[in-house]
Amino acid sequence: MTAGIRSSRAALLTVTCLGQFMVLLDSTIVSTALPNMQRRLHAGLNDLQWIVDAYVLLVAMLLLSGGVFADRFGRKRVFLAGVAVFTAASVLCSVAPSIGWLTGGRVVQGIGAAALSPASLALLAAAYPDPRERVRAIGLWAGFSGIGLAAGPLAGGLLVEAFGWPAIFLVNAPVGAVLLLAGLGTLGESRNPGAPAIDVAGTILSVLGVGLLTYGLIEGGSRGWTSPVILGSFAVAAVALAVFVAVEARRSAPMLPLRMFRQQLFTVSNTAMVVVGFALMGSAFFFSQFFVYVQGASILRAGLQTLPTSLAMVVVSPYAGRFAARYGFRLVVTTGLVLAGLGLLALGFAHANTGYGNVWWRLAIVGVGFALAMSPLTGAAIQAVDPPEAGLASGISSTTRQIGAVLGVAVLGAIVRTRQTGGASFEAGLDSAFVAAGAVTLAGAVLTGLWLVKSKPGEGSAPRVQSSDPTAVTTPS
Repeated sequence: MTAGIRSSRAALLTVTCLGQFMVLLDSTIVSTALPNMQRRLHAGLNDLQWIVDAYVLLVAMLLLSGGVFADRFGRKRVFLAGVAVFTAASVLCSVAPSIGWLTGGRVVQGIGAAALSPASLALLAAAYPDPRERVRAIGLWAGFSGIGLAAGPLAGGLLVEAFGWPAIFLVNAPVGAVLLLAGLGTLGESRNPGAPAIDVAGTILSVLGVGLLTYGLIEGGSRGWTSPVILGSFAVAAVALAVFVAVEARRSAPMLPLRMFRQQLFTVSNTAMVVVGFALMGSAFFFSQFFVYVQGASILRAGLQTLPTSLAMVVVSPYAGRFAARYGFRLVVTTGLVLAGLGLLALGFAHANTGYGNVWWRLAIVGVGFALAMSPLTGAAIQAVDPPEAGLASGISSTTRQIGAVLGVAVLGAIVRTRQTGGASFEAGLDSAFVAAGAVTLAGAVLTGLWLVKSKPGEGSAPRVQSSDPTAVTTPS
């Protein structure tokens, strides 16, 4: 390989890694800043849920389309467009005068992230045709993702303490500007002429269905679960999702090929991934709020105190695939979900007077458990399909986790609000939410323990665990 090619690939790797780092840093930074947003913007719990879910919903629903869009119209073009949209939306969020403006900015951020992440990975795959070199490049890219994930709580705490919540978004502006200037000069264009057409109908129906379901779950606590608006949102969501299934079943190139769910391994792994997203993101939404509102910590201290979960995930995630290759998907995933479920149940019994020495290990167990589950679940989904569909299977696995995250923030938030409406304290509501998340996770462990097995004859004995999932070691924003 010539020095010029090596230099060009190194520049591409740096740009794509920095882009993913920016998205992942934003994920954990936002959770740390929620208490400050609540005070400064006079926000309620449902407002905070929208700040998180508006972003995650758009990422979940547009991630698959973003990958197809990049293949059809150019990976460099889509990557840079995603960076520009994400950066502009970050600036919009930083100057938002109200919750409505901030939520709108988060929607636009989600659109940018849904273009940026899959395009960055596609650029890497195209630049490294040799499988061994590609694995190393993706490993480095995933490592930067992990660094962004771990740096979020600390960076968020420092920025919020010094400048307030707008700083967590404004910090993306210089990073985005550097990415745009460097990307224009260093990235080469590539595309897949045989990429399928964009599934416009499927995309619109999925956003509408899941969006209205989320609206009903978040707003039901304040508007009343039997109010016409809430019942109507649930009804329209059910119709939209039913039509989505019907449309996808009839399309020759759907965004979500339903035939893939005929494989038990694929269906069970993606169902379990919904559980992972639900419990991990739904509980992480409350971590900083627990330390600030229940234990009286500062924003900076709360950010530091939430670190055990993300650090455990960063440390354990690289080994999860190796464990799965040696011991099998079922054992590793089920063990991980059991650990995570027990850790969440234990968090449900942490109170205002519980010392941090008796809290950090509960957070660490949650991180270890979910780290053991996530990468092998994506590997199981990939193994269940034919090799040409591995990228699509990985994307679907990421999407199901994001959908679980949307529902987790909505449902666990609804549990807290319902408890408070009934006269319970915020602390009691959090206890119920953590216990519910733990129970759902343990139910997921039962599911994988019984049914996460091979469903296709003639498969090899060694699992294929290399994933192209762009967020395989992350928590959604």
